[in-house]
Amino acid sequence: MLQRIGYTAGGFVLIGVLAVAILWGLSVGTVQFSLSQIFNIVIDQFSSPLAIDDPMNGPEQTIIWLLRMPRLLMAAIIGAGLAVSGVIMQAIVKNPLADPYILGISSGASLGATVAILFGVGVMFGENFVGVMAFIGAMAISFGVLFISNLGGRPNSVKLILGGLALSAVCSSFSSFVVYLADDKEGIQTITYWLMGSFAGAKWDMLPFIAVVVLVSIIFFWSQSRILNMMLLGDEVAITLGRDLHRYRQVYLIISSLIIGFVVYAAGMIGFVGLLIPHLVRMTIGTNHWTLIPFSALGGSIFLVIADGLCRCIIPHAELPIGILISLIGAPTFVYMLVRKNYGFGGE
Repeated sequence: MLQRIGYTAGGFVLIGVLAVAILWGLSVGTVQFSLSQIFNIVIDQFSSPLAIDDPMNGPEQTIIWLLRMPRLLMAAIIGAGLAVSGVIMQAIVKNPLADPYILGISSGASLGATVAILFGVGVMFGENFVGVMAFIGAMAISFGVLFISNLGGRPNSVKLILGGLALSAVCSSFSSFVVYLADDKEGIQTITYWLMGSFAGAKWDMLPFIAVVVLVSIIFFWSQSRILNMMLLGDEVAITLGRDLHRYRQVYLIISSLIIGFVVYAAGMIGFVGLLIPHLVRMTIGTNHWTLIPFSALGGSIFLVIADGLCRCIIPHAELPIGILISLIGAPTFVYMLVRKNYGFGGE
């Protein structure tokens, strides 16, 4: 009982930290605001009869409500989705080195989105065809990695990582080939910047759709905590308990690919969040997915909100693509985790 109260209190603390991070993110950038200014702008907008995008609003309201608020909310949503996707990937393969970026799933989503943007492939899927194509690319690579890791015997972490890196390289090569073939300078420039990751294109009309996909998926995975815990015990133990984990893995991969596909569509390539956040949370509260999933979601949200703010203030009068900043943090951490003898699930 006391442990549950402690987890609840910890959750509220993280929610508070997230709120503070968003307020800080609203204040930093080329134009800086004090905390009192932000509160006044927010209160004025709620009491104003004008719409958020009304041209009669002043420049301060435009900066806060049309530029910074949607990108920070998008960062929070995407951070939660990436962190939880990492948790699921690690449970599926029983290795904390797994994450959508390292396993090539993000590269598959990027290839699908690149083909859609430059060549118009998938327009029959409607206005969100880029997201659908990103999802198809992510799902294809997900199953490709599993197929490769099962070749020549039982899968292991080395085969999984090598298979993911190989497919990631193939997808990156095809993406470069597609960009080379495309005769669209504006599209190529958009793709190049988009591949480095950014929340600069976040809009209010995008938020509801991305939020529904990510939050519903997280709630679903949270409801599957017992099955995910069982995956850590292995297939043999699960079979003795009357569960065949193979079917669950396929479903979880599809839903994780859905998250990654639409994350890539909304913000481009952002790696290592699914590796760093679950690892840190697991070291703090353990491996029980009932607590690991919500705490990782909150941790991922806080991490990307802070990272987005840093990207807007590290270089004066310029914005550093968030994918570059996260990779500078994540790559050394991945190397550190790779050389550790104990990976966090009891060793290999």
